[in-house]
Amino acid sequence: MKSRNTLIRLKRFHVEEKRRRVHQIETMSAEFTRMADELAREIAAEEARAGITDPAHFAYPTYAKAAAQRRDNLVRSAEELRGQLDDARAELDEALEELRKVELLDDREAVRDSNREIVAHA
Repeated sequence: MKSRNTLIRLKRFHVEEKRRRVHQIETMSAEFTRMADELAREIAAEEARAGITDPAHFAYPTYAKAAAQRRDNLVRSAEELRGQLDDARAELDEALEELRKVELLDDREAVRDSNREIVAHA
C-alpha cells in the first residue's frame, strides 16, 4: 500500500513537472512574439521618421537594420520554442497516461483488498 502511494505521488510530481515545463515554454514563446511585434512597430516608426522603407537603401536607418535583425532572431527563437512545446506536450500526455495507469492499478488493488477483507470477515 505504502509503495503504491509513493509511486502515485512520484507520478503526480512528474506530471506537475511536465506541466510547469509546458507553461514555461508557452510563456517564453509568447514573450518572444510580443517582443518581435514591438520591434516591428519600432522599425515602422523609424522608417516613417527617415522616410526610407527599403533596407537596401544606403541611407536606411541603422537602428531599423539592427532592430530588424533582433526581430528576425526573436521570430526564429519563437518558432524553435513551438517545436519544443510540441515535444513537451507529448511528454506531458505520456506522463498523464502513466499516472492514469498507476491510479487505475491502485483502484483495482484497493477493490481486491476490500473484497478479501469482506470474505475474511464472513
